[in-house]
Amino acid sequence: MTFAQIPLEHKQRALAELTDVKRLFANRGWFQGTSGNLSIRVGDYAPDDFHFAITASGKDKSLSTPEDFLFVDREGKPSEPTMLKPSAETLIHCEIYKQTGCGAIFHVHTVFNNLVSELFWERKSIPVDGVELIKAFNIWDEEAQIDIPIVSNFAHIPSIVPEVTERLDKRIPGIMLRKHGIYAWGANAFEAKRHLEAFEFLFEYVYRWELLKR
Repeated sequence: MTFAQIPLEHKQRALAELTDVKRLFANRGWFQGTSGNLSIRVGDYAPDDFHFAITASGKDKSLSTPEDFLFVDREGKPSEPTMLKPSAETLIHCEIYKQTGCGAIFHVHTVFNNLVSELFWERKSIPVDGVELIKAFNIWDEEAQIDIPIVSNFAHIPSIVPEVTERLDKRIPGIMLRKHGIYAWGANAFEAKRHLEAFEFLFEYVYRWELLKR
């Protein structure tokens, strides 16, 4: 499906959902210094032909303007003429969409997700053992144990993408960039939001529990 073939109401719905999520996360202080990015896929999913709306680069996400978002294709290039610039991290969104077929990806930088990414960097994953909120990921095992992958953080974003491809665990709807932030995804905006909120709870829990054990 080409971008022109995607119904206007689908595009408008994606922008409205992104606006609502951006406002919510900004109110929580999750977009310090213009950090973070959000995206929602529009149109039918196909690995070789899809488009998504994403936050524009360098914008103050505590504000709401007509230039908050733009549409890009599967390679992260604008789907229509625009003066807006997609985030450099758009390539990571592209890869996650290709690998998972998800409908939305939300990425935030917080103190706790940065701390645990460094705390567990040597093991390349953040362990979570038996915490109730693991169920937010549709993992219902009694006393479930999960490991949230951590990947290297490079200034050169294309260097990150192969590691995302290699380390992504389709059972876990998220991947952490070391000392950077979490990418969480879901079938739609509601699910991606739920997953992100669950990750942030678990990161704070894990960090505080590590302190208590020492």
